[in-house]
Amino acid sequence: MSTVLHVRAETKPLEHRSAVTPSVAKKLVEAGYTVNVERSELSIFNDSEYEGTGANLVPTGSWTDAPKDHIIVGLKELPEEDFPLKHTHVQFAHCYKGQGGWDKVLGRFPRGKGTLLDLEFLEDEQGRRVAAFGYHAGFAGAALSLMAWLWQLVHGKDKPLPGVKAYDNESLLINDVKKAVAEGKAKAGRLPRVLVIGALGRCGRGAVDLCVKAGVEDILKWDLPETKAKPGPYQEIVESDVFVNCIYLSAKIPPFIDQPSLASPNRKLSVVCDVSCDTTNPNNPIPIYDINTTFDQPTVPVKLAAETNDVRLSVISIDHLPSLLPREASEAFSNALLPSLLQLKDWKTARVWQQADKLFKEKCATLPNGAVDGHTELLASQS
Repeated sequence: MSTVLHVRAETKPLEHRSAVTPSVAKKLVEAGYTVNVERSELSIFNDSEYEGTGANLVPTGSWTDAPKDHIIVGLKELPEEDFPLKHTHVQFAHCYKGQGGWDKVLGRFPRGKGTLLDLEFLEDEQGRRVAAFGYHAGFAGAALSLMAWLWQLVHGKDKPLPGVKAYDNESLLINDVKKAVAEGKAKAGRLPRVLVIGALGRCGRGAVDLCVKAGVEDILKWDLPETKAKPGPYQEIVESDVFVNCIYLSAKIPPFIDQPSLASPNRKLSVVCDVSCDTTNPNNPIPIYDINTTFDQPTVPVKLAAETNDVRLSVISIDHLPSLLPREASEAFSNALLPSLLQLKDWKTARVWQQADKLFKEKCATLPNGAVDGHTELLASQS
């Protein structure tokens, strides 16, 4: 009897990516898996693209009634419901780093005797993530930042950047950003300065690559050597036009910018893109905003404690930036994840999934009293 993977349709607004693309679904079927793919109006991949792969198209949202032994594969977090989760779920859950409401999200799994195998924490033998959207997150974040920089030059403080939609391919996006940079240069008399922190990682490389392709010449590329040399806040950020944060936050660090540093009369900074998007993390090193933005409303204005000039300051904090380029981002991620997906039939003994299961149990053990009735006994029964 083959292992059944149930690929659920994403429900997050404007989330067009998929963890299992048609080409990867075909490879899984060829390897002996049964692959059920929910029909989706959001996905960049039309239902028809799965026809001929051997995968079965099933109704949207049917994962809730799937047999308990089916493995549910998705990307973004589930809708905010309260019913217990009985399946093994492979997804990004965003509940392991103290995010707001983490206990409610995590508590659903032990209550239903289900398991969370979080995609964010799948690591190879060298401790590197086996698959990540980082490159395309940085690429898309930098693109929106440069669009916002131009928009604010033209429209000033009163009009926020309008909503954006996913691009069918990278070339179309680059063309739009090139136009924005050229128009911005004509308006400001110069090209923007962009500072990227985390420039050596996947996310940072994506941000830098976009800037280069868009024609930006003044790019400050910071990583651990620069941030370890001196603690923040950093005047270099304040004096740049665009700041793109691409770090992976694992511990409390001094803020990169804060209200006092933004009061500098030399501030040029007009756009911050927090690709890392640790919005509700108490250790967020960009403590100047407190909400996630969306593709419908890409920016949030920063309320400055001291107005020193007429430069508008906005933050982009979209937590699914790669969905701006959903096809390329999905193909890259899904193909990188494929070797691990091929081990799901033996996930309780495969190292990468064993490690994820161990982390799940450790995090469940930290749930506050009352978050899960009898969660200790439930976890013991799963061991």
